Amino acid sequence: MKVDFKARQREFAAYIRDPDRNPPPADVQPQRMAMYRELFFNNIDTFLSANFPVLRAILNDRQWFELGQDFFAKHSNQTPHFSEIPEEFLDYLQNERDSSADFGFMLELAHYEWVEMALSIAKETVPVNYRNLDNLYNQRIRLSPLAWPLAYQYPVHKISPAFLPETAPEQATFLVVYRNSDDEVNFIEITPITYRLLEIIQEHEEVLAADCLKQVADELNHPNPEMIVSGGLQILKELAEKMVIVG
Repeated sequence: MKVDFKARQREFAAYIRDPDRNPPPADVQPQRMAMYRELFFNNIDTFLSANFPVLRAILNDRQWFELGQDFFAKHSNQTPHFSEIPEEFLDYLQNERDSSADFGFMLELAHYEWVEMALSIAKETVPVNYRNLDNLYNQRIRLSPLAWPLAYQYPVHKISPAFLPETAPEQATFLVVYRNSDDEVNFIEITPITYRLLEIIQEHEEVLAADCLKQVADELNHPNPEMIVSGGLQILKELAEKMVIVG
C-alpha cells in the first residue's frame, strides 16, 4: 500500500501541537505519541523560559503552561532555528494571542526581553568611536547598529513579581538598549527629548550633531534654544562615551 507521507506527517504534527482537537495517528501507540509530544513541547517551553525570564517569573505554573500550549498549538513557526523562536513568540503575542486574562503589558515586556537577546547575538560589531568628543558639535554622527531606542506605554524595565502595574502610566517609558565593546547588553532610561534626538539620528545615515540639536530646539519652540542645544550636546557626548552613537 502506498503511504501519503505528507498527510501522515501533518496528522502526526497536528496531534503533537494540539491533542485536544486532533486525533492521534491510528497506528502509533498512545504512550509513544505522549512521549513525542512531551519532548517537542518541553523543548519549546525550556527555550521560552530562558529567553523571557521575567515573563516566566510573573506567571504561575498553570498560566505559563497554558500560554506555552496556546503558542505551540496556534502559531506556525516560519523558521527552523531555535534562536529565532523568541521573535516568533512575539509575532504570536501580537497577532494570535487572545486572552482577557493577560497582563496589559505582556507584549511590551516580551518585546523588551527579546531585544536583550537579539542584541546579544546580533552579528554586527560595535564601530570604532570618536577620539575627540570636544568637537562633537561639528561632527557627523550616526546611531550604533547595536543601539535601539525604544518607547513603551509601561515601565517594562521595572516589572517584576513585586511590581505588576494594572494600567499604563500617563508618561510613556523611553529606553535605549545597547551592546558595548565588551559585548555587554545594557539599557538606559532616557527622557522624551533624548528619545527624539536618537530618532532624528536614526532617520539619517549620518547627520551633523549641530543640525540634529537645532532641529530638536526648533521642534520644542523653546524660548532659549541655546539651552536645549547645550544640554543636548552634553547628552550626545554621554551617549558617545557609551558607544550608543558613533562617528
